[in-house]
Amino acid sequence: MKHSKRNMVMMAVASLTLLLAGCSTSPITNHSTGIWDHWIVYNFSRAIIWLSNLFGNNFGWGIIVFTIIIRIIILPLMIYQTKSSMKTAEIQPKVQALQKKYSSKDVETQQKLREEQQKLYAEAGVNPVAGCLPLIVQLPILYALYAAVSRTEVLKAGTFLWLQLGDKDPYFILPVIAAVFTYISSWLSMKSQPTQNGMTTMMTIGMPVIIFFTALSVPSAVSLYWVVTNIFQAGQTMLLQNPFKINREREAKAKAEQDKKRAIEKAKRKAYKGRNRK
Repeated sequence: MKHSKRNMVMMAVASLTLLLAGCSTSPITNHSTGIWDHWIVYNFSRAIIWLSNLFGNNFGWGIIVFTIIIRIIILPLMIYQTKSSMKTAEIQPKVQALQKKYSSKDVETQQKLREEQQKLYAEAGVNPVAGCLPLIVQLPILYALYAAVSRTEVLKAGTFLWLQLGDKDPYFILPVIAAVFTYISSWLSMKSQPTQNGMTTMMTIGMPVIIFFTALSVPSAVSLYWVVTNIFQAGQTMLLQNPFKINREREAKAKAEQDKKRAIEKAKRKAYKGRNRK
Protein backbone atom coordinates (compact mmCIF):
# COMPACT_ATOMS: atom_id res chain seq x y z
CA MET A 1 0.00 0.00 0.00
CA LYS A 2 2.80 2.37 0.91
CA HIS A 3 4.65 1.77 -2.36
CA SER A 4 1.48 2.20 -4.43
CA LYS A 5 0.74 5.54 -2.76
CA ARG A 6 4.28 6.69 -3.40
CA ASN A 7 4.11 5.64 -7.04
CA MET A 8 0.82 7.49 -7.47
CA VAL A 9 2.33 10.64 -5.98
CA MET A 10 5.40 10.30 -8.23
CA MET A 11 3.23 9.94 -11.32
CA ALA A 12 1.01 12.87 -10.32
CA VAL A 13 3.94 15.20 -9.63
CA ALA A 14 5.75 14.13 -12.79
CA SER A 15 2.62 14.75 -14.87
CA LEU A 16 2.11 18.17 -13.28
CA THR A 17 5.69 19.30 -13.74
CA LEU A 18 5.81 18.01 -17.32
CA LEU A 19 2.66 19.98 -18.03
CA LEU A 20 4.15 23.11 -16.49
CA ALA A 21 7.44 22.68 -18.33
CA GLY A 22 5.63 22.19 -21.60
CA CYS A 23 3.37 25.19 -21.28
CA SER A 24 5.74 27.35 -23.28
CA THR A 25 9.04 27.11 -25.13
CA SER A 26 9.46 30.81 -25.79
CA PRO A 27 12.62 32.53 -24.48
CA ILE A 28 12.51 33.58 -20.82
CA THR A 29 12.87 37.35 -20.26
CA ASN A 30 11.73 39.91 -17.74
CA HIS A 31 8.59 40.26 -19.88
CA SER A 32 7.60 36.62 -19.37
CA THR A 33 4.26 36.24 -17.63
CA GLY A 34 2.53 33.63 -15.51
CA ILE A 35 3.40 31.90 -12.26
CA TRP A 36 5.59 29.25 -13.91
CA ASP A 37 7.42 31.40 -16.48
CA HIS A 38 7.81 34.69 -14.61
CA TRP A 39 7.94 33.79 -10.95
CA ILE A 40 9.74 30.44 -11.14
CA VAL A 41 11.67 29.88 -14.37
CA TYR A 42 12.69 33.52 -14.89
CA ASN A 43 13.90 33.85 -11.29
CA PHE A 44 15.83 30.57 -11.60
CA SER A 45 17.47 31.95 -14.71
CA ARG A 46 18.26 35.27 -13.08
CA ALA A 47 19.69 33.61 -9.95
CA ILE A 48 22.00 31.33 -11.98
CA ILE A 49 23.25 34.26 -14.09
CA TRP A 50 23.87 36.36 -10.97
CA LEU A 51 25.83 33.54 -9.31
CA SER A 52 27.76 32.94 -12.55
CA ASN A 53 28.84 36.59 -12.59
CA LEU A 54 30.43 36.08 -9.17
CA PHE A 55 32.66 33.44 -10.77
CA GLY A 56 33.72 35.46 -13.81
CA ASN A 57 30.66 34.55 -15.94
CA ASN A 58 31.34 30.85 -15.40
CA PHE A 59 27.87 29.39 -15.82
CA GLY A 60 28.94 25.91 -14.73
CA TRP A 61 29.99 27.19 -11.33
CA GLY A 62 26.80 29.24 -11.22
CA ILE A 63 24.74 26.04 -11.61
CA ILE A 64 26.88 24.17 -9.06
CA VAL A 65 26.49 26.88 -6.41
CA PHE A 66 22.80 27.29 -7.26
CA THR A 67 22.29 23.54 -6.74
CA ILE A 68 24.09 23.62 -3.38
CA ILE A 69 21.95 26.58 -2.25
CA ILE A 70 18.77 24.73 -3.25
CA ARG A 71 19.91 21.66 -1.33
CA ILE A 72 20.64 23.77 1.76
CA ILE A 73 17.20 25.40 1.53
CA ILE A 74 15.41 22.04 1.43
CA LEU A 75 17.75 20.48 4.01
CA PRO A 76 15.19 20.72 6.88
CA LEU A 77 12.74 18.77 4.71
CA MET A 78 15.42 16.19 3.91
CA ILE A 79 16.29 15.82 7.61
CA TYR A 80 12.60 15.23 8.38
CA GLN A 81 12.39 12.67 5.59
CA THR A 82 15.57 10.94 6.78
CA LYS A 83 14.32 10.62 10.36
CA SER A 84 10.97 9.34 9.11
CA SER A 85 12.62 6.77 6.84
CA MET A 86 14.83 5.55 9.71
CA LYS A 87 11.77 5.04 11.91
CA THR A 88 10.00 3.29 9.02
CA ALA A 89 12.99 1.00 8.49
CA GLU A 90 13.12 0.02 12.16
CA ILE A 91 9.48 -1.12 12.22
CA GLN A 92 9.70 -3.05 8.95
CA PRO A 93 10.11 -6.41 10.74
CA LYS A 94 6.84 -5.69 12.58
CA VAL A 95 5.17 -4.65 9.31
CA GLN A 96 6.31 -7.89 7.68
CA ALA A 97 5.01 -9.85 10.65
CA LEU A 98 1.61 -8.21 10.20
CA GLN A 99 1.65 -8.98 6.48
CA LYS A 100 2.40 -12.61 7.26
CA LYS A 101 -0.32 -12.72 9.91
CA TYR A 102 -2.91 -11.20 7.59
CA SER A 103 -1.74 -12.88 4.40
CA SER A 104 -5.22 -13.77 3.16
CA LYS A 105 -6.33 -11.62 0.21
CA ASP A 106 -10.00 -11.32 1.14
CA VAL A 107 -11.39 -7.82 1.72
CA GLU A 108 -11.97 -8.23 5.45
CA THR A 109 -8.43 -9.48 6.15
CA GLN A 110 -6.82 -6.76 4.02
CA GLN A 111 -8.88 -4.11 5.81
CA LYS A 112 -7.67 -5.49 9.14
CA LEU A 113 -4.09 -5.41 7.84
CA ARG A 114 -4.43 -1.74 6.88
CA GLU A 115 -5.87 -0.89 10.29
CA GLU A 116 -3.06 -2.69 12.11
CA GLN A 117 -0.42 -1.04 9.92
CA GLN A 118 -1.88 2.41 10.50
CA LYS A 119 -1.93 1.73 14.24
CA LEU A 120 1.71 0.61 14.11
CA TYR A 121 2.74 3.71 12.13
CA ALA A 122 0.90 5.99 14.57
CA GLU A 123 2.54 4.38 17.62
CA ALA A 124 5.98 4.72 16.00
CA GLY A 125 5.32 8.32 14.89
CA VAL A 126 5.81 7.41 11.24
CA ASN A 127 4.20 9.09 8.24
CA PRO A 128 4.20 6.48 5.43
CA VAL A 129 4.12 9.12 2.68
CA ALA A 130 6.90 11.30 4.16
CA GLY A 131 9.33 9.76 1.68
CA CYS A 132 7.43 11.42 -1.15
CA LEU A 133 7.97 14.97 0.13
CA PRO A 134 11.53 15.48 -1.18
CA LEU A 135 10.42 14.17 -4.57
CA ILE A 136 7.45 16.54 -4.64
CA VAL A 137 9.81 19.46 -4.03
CA GLN A 138 12.72 18.39 -6.24
CA LEU A 139 10.86 17.47 -9.44
CA PRO A 140 9.54 21.02 -10.06
CA ILE A 141 13.02 22.35 -9.28
CA LEU A 142 14.53 19.99 -11.85
CA TYR A 143 12.04 20.99 -14.54
CA ALA A 144 12.43 24.69 -13.70
CA LEU A 145 16.21 24.34 -14.11
CA TYR A 146 15.70 22.55 -17.43
CA ALA A 147 13.38 25.34 -18.62
CA ALA A 148 15.68 28.09 -17.36
CA VAL A 149 18.68 26.70 -19.26
CA SER A 150 16.88 25.72 -22.47
CA ARG A 151 14.88 28.96 -22.70
CA THR A 152 17.56 31.48 -21.64
CA GLU A 153 19.93 32.12 -24.54
CA VAL A 154 22.92 33.16 -22.45
CA LEU A 155 22.65 30.00 -20.31
CA LYS A 156 21.93 27.78 -23.30
CA ALA A 157 25.11 29.02 -24.96
CA GLY A 158 27.15 28.91 -21.75
CA THR A 159 30.17 26.62 -21.47
CA PHE A 160 31.85 24.77 -18.62
CA LEU A 161 34.97 22.67 -19.07
CA TRP A 162 34.25 20.56 -22.20
CA LEU A 163 30.50 21.17 -22.01
CA GLN A 164 28.04 23.45 -23.71
CA LEU A 165 25.42 23.62 -20.99
CA GLY A 166 22.45 23.74 -23.36
CA ASP A 167 23.57 20.59 -25.23
CA LYS A 168 24.18 16.96 -24.35
CA ASP A 169 27.58 15.86 -23.05
CA PRO A 170 29.37 14.75 -26.24
CA TYR A 171 31.66 12.36 -24.33
CA PHE A 172 29.02 10.89 -21.97
CA ILE A 173 31.22 11.71 -18.97
CA LEU A 174 28.55 13.53 -16.94
CA PRO A 175 25.90 10.82 -17.46
CA VAL A 176 28.37 8.22 -16.15
CA ILE A 177 29.33 10.36 -13.14
CA ALA A 178 25.67 11.16 -12.43
CA ALA A 179 24.80 7.44 -12.53
CA VAL A 180 27.74 6.51 -10.28
CA PHE A 181 26.87 9.05 -7.59
CA THR A 182 23.18 8.16 -7.84
CA TYR A 183 24.16 4.55 -7.12
CA ILE A 184 26.43 5.59 -4.22
CA SER A 185 23.69 7.77 -2.75
CA SER A 186 21.05 5.02 -3.09
CA TRP A 187 23.41 2.31 -1.79
CA LEU A 188 24.26 4.33 1.33
CA SER A 189 20.58 4.95 2.04
CA MET A 190 19.62 1.31 1.57
CA LYS A 191 22.59 -0.11 3.51
CA SER A 192 21.18 1.17 6.79
CA GLN A 193 17.89 -0.73 6.28
CA PRO A 194 17.48 -3.62 8.74
CA THR A 195 15.94 -5.78 6.01
CA GLN A 196 16.54 -5.89 2.27
CA ASN A 197 14.10 -7.02 -0.39
CA GLY A 198 13.73 -7.11 -4.14
CA MET A 199 12.20 -3.64 -4.25
CA THR A 200 15.14 -1.94 -2.50
CA THR A 201 17.65 -3.80 -4.66
CA MET A 202 15.75 -2.87 -7.81
CA MET A 203 15.63 0.80 -6.79
CA THR A 204 19.34 0.86 -5.91
CA ILE A 205 20.28 -0.54 -9.31
CA GLY A 206 17.40 0.85 -11.37
CA MET A 207 17.69 4.54 -10.47
CA PRO A 208 21.30 4.94 -11.70
CA VAL A 209 20.33 3.23 -14.96
CA ILE A 210 17.38 5.60 -15.42
CA ILE A 211 19.55 8.62 -14.59
CA PHE A 212 22.26 7.50 -17.03
CA PHE A 213 19.98 7.03 -20.03
CA THR A 214 18.02 10.21 -19.24
CA ALA A 215 21.25 12.21 -18.89
CA LEU A 216 22.28 11.11 -22.38
CA SER A 217 19.50 13.21 -23.90
CA VAL A 218 19.12 16.24 -21.60
CA PRO A 219 21.20 19.44 -21.48
CA SER A 220 24.53 19.11 -19.68
CA ALA A 221 23.30 21.64 -17.12
CA VAL A 222 20.70 19.12 -15.90
CA SER A 223 23.31 16.34 -15.74
CA LEU A 224 25.56 18.69 -13.77
CA TYR A 225 22.67 19.33 -11.37
CA TRP A 226 22.23 15.57 -10.89
CA VAL A 227 25.94 15.09 -10.19
CA VAL A 228 26.07 17.86 -7.58
CA THR A 229 22.79 16.94 -5.89
CA ASN A 230 23.77 13.27 -5.54
CA ILE A 231 27.21 14.15 -4.17
CA PHE A 232 25.43 16.39 -1.67
CA GLN A 233 22.94 13.60 -0.91
CA ALA A 234 25.74 11.09 -0.28
CA GLY A 235 27.45 13.49 2.13
CA GLN A 236 24.12 14.23 3.81
CA THR A 237 23.45 10.52 4.27
CA MET A 238 26.88 9.95 5.83
CA LEU A 239 26.22 12.86 8.21
CA LEU A 240 22.59 12.17 9.18
CA GLN A 241 22.10 8.47 8.45
CA ASN A 242 25.56 6.93 8.51
CA PRO A 243 24.81 3.29 7.61
CA PHE A 244 28.06 1.99 9.07
CA LYS A 245 27.35 3.63 12.44
CA ILE A 246 23.69 2.55 12.40
CA ASN A 247 24.60 -1.06 11.62
CA ARG A 248 27.25 -1.12 14.37
CA GLU A 249 24.71 0.23 16.87
CA ARG A 250 22.08 -2.25 15.65
CA GLU A 251 24.52 -5.17 16.00
CA ALA A 252 25.59 -3.98 19.46
CA LYS A 253 21.94 -3.73 20.54
CA ALA A 254 21.18 -7.21 19.20
CA LYS A 255 24.26 -8.62 20.97
CA ALA A 256 23.23 -6.93 24.23
CA GLU A 257 19.76 -8.45 23.96
CA GLN A 258 21.24 -11.89 23.26
CA ASP A 259 23.61 -11.54 26.23
CA LYS A 260 20.69 -10.50 28.44
CA LYS A 261 18.65 -13.47 27.25
CA ARG A 262 21.56 -15.84 27.92
CA ALA A 263 22.05 -14.36 31.40
CA ILE A 264 18.35 -14.88 32.18
CA GLU A 265 18.47 -18.47 30.92
CA LYS A 266 21.63 -19.11 32.94
CA ALA A 267 20.02 -17.67 36.06
CA LYS A 268 16.95 -19.88 35.53
CA ARG A 269 19.11 -23.00 35.15
CA LYS A 270 21.09 -22.09 38.25
CA ALA A 271 17.91 -21.52 40.25
CA TYR A 272 16.48 -24.83 38.97
CA LYS A 273 19.63 -26.73 40.00
CA GLY A 274 19.51 -25.04 43.40
CA ARG A 275 15.94 -26.22 43.98
CA ASN A 276 16.84 -29.77 42.92
CA ARG A 277 19.69 -29.93 45.45
CA LYS A 278 17.27 -29.11 48.23
